[in-house]
Amino acid sequence: MIDRVRVDEANRLRHDKPARKVVKSARWLLLRNRENLKRPEDRVRLDELLEANRALALVYVLRDDLKQLWTYRRRGWAERFWREWFERAIGSGIEPLVKFARRLEPYLEGILAHCRWPLHTSVLEGINNKIKVIKRMAYGFRDDHYIFLKIRAAFPGIPG
Repeated sequence: MIDRVRVDEANRLRHDKPARKVVKSARWLLLRNRENLKRPEDRVRLDELLEANRALALVYVLRDDLKQLWTYRRRGWAERFWREWFERAIGSGIEPLVKFARRLEPYLEGILAHCRWPLHTSVLEGINNKIKVIKRMAYGFRDDHYIFLKIRAAFPGIPG
């Protein structure tokens, strides 16, 4: 989303060569989190870029705000935050941001489920990897029920 806005802004500035070059060369700067910028000159460059371009600044701020959604542990709070963020995104009038917000909306139930079950992909990848190892060890077994029992035994704390 932020990269699409950057490209659109660079295209809009095609007649202003110096400004276009600044926007075009800022891809990785915009994609990184502010706290991960180690060099002070990168932070200054980012501040100058965001100050000079309203659309990029708005998308950058809304992108960072959306990360807060994953910190909520109460569904109602997360839902209220989502509605406020969604309204700001739609109200921005920036087409790639509006498109992103609308594309995300159908997945809201799954996103809000994170409040109750805060599993991250690393945990799920670990579970899937363990299941693959069990399946590999069970190669040639004819009893599917036995394989499922082995998988259940590998995760004793998870209710069935």
